[in-house]
Amino acid sequence: MNTVTIKDVALAAGVSSATASRVLSGHPATSAASREKVQAVAKELGFVPNAQARSLRSTKTDTIALLISDVRNPYFSDLAHAVEQQAHAAGMMTFIGNANEDSEQQDQFLAAMLSRRVDGLIVVPQGLDEDADRPSQMMQRIVSSGTPLVFVDRTLPQLNIPSITASSTKALEEAIGKLKSLGHTSIAFLGGPDHASTARERHSAFDQAMAANGLEINPALHFAGDFRAASGAQGARWLLEHELAPTAVVIADAPMAIGALTVWRQAGIRIGQQLSVITFDEVDAMLMHDPPIATISHDLTAMGRAAVAALQEAMAGNTPEPQEFTSRFTARESLAPTQAATGA
Repeated sequence: MNTVTIKDVALAAGVSSATASRVLSGHPATSAASREKVQAVAKELGFVPNAQARSLRSTKTDTIALLISDVRNPYFSDLAHAVEQQAHAAGMMTFIGNANEDSEQQDQFLAAMLSRRVDGLIVVPQGLDEDADRPSQMMQRIVSSGTPLVFVDRTLPQLNIPSITASSTKALEEAIGKLKSLGHTSIAFLGGPDHASTARERHSAFDQAMAANGLEINPALHFAGDFRAASGAQGARWLLEHELAPTAVVIADAPMAIGALTVWRQAGIRIGQQLSVITFDEVDAMLMHDPPIATISHDLTAMGRAAVAALQEAMAGNTPEPQEFTSRFTARESLAPTQAATGA
């Protein structure tokens, strides 16, 4: 991989290397025209100040950076709070960034954090490059720079990075078993985008849970969303129109569940009577819903603390082992027997 140097930036901008260096280091002794030109070229070329990135290993700033996928998602807000509080207790301040489920926005934040000499990074990684089955160039640069890095919640299988994740297998087996005991055999799954490791894990665990409970896996009842409310609403409308008319549904995250529940309420569907619902992520909206929604949840406080501990270990020059937490299923009033099971 060819690394863009400050000489490349200077040449493309038509200035001296010294001028380019002053601009990119924030030195005030540069003209407005030079700053505008150099900064534009640096952004276009994807320049990362590698010398500063290397200095992370010898210059401590007592700051770390956390990148979450979507600041509007209460799941990630809770995770961010856990990380920030644990880092604060350890005497570190945290820069928090929002990728907005977008690789380009992710890379902009990561580049900015490298230039600010943070001591390490905790990242919920976004998907692979759309044009290539590989991590983004910026993510690869961070790895090659030696910057301490820990993945949390999601992973990128192509990169051997310490990770803090959660397994849904046991919780989903219990959840599907509960639905089966209530007479449900036609169970739909509203999933997330295939580029997210959590979406793939939850989809695979759902299929495994159906098989473990002796139920037919029907790909026609799988809907692929994008972890956002609008796609949950789209999935809910899709189910309303589906000829197989499932009696229960498992939803891959809280924002999609919020979108779906809104559509079903508007359509007059009685949750817990006409349709049983289980969603990932135990957030307030699910508990306040009437009736309260059954959930598959992660211990976000424990995951956040573990991510900070792993990053501290990486910052000390060690290689922390990956940790996988176990999700928990909580049954609530959104689950009820099918009409066939009750004889209605």
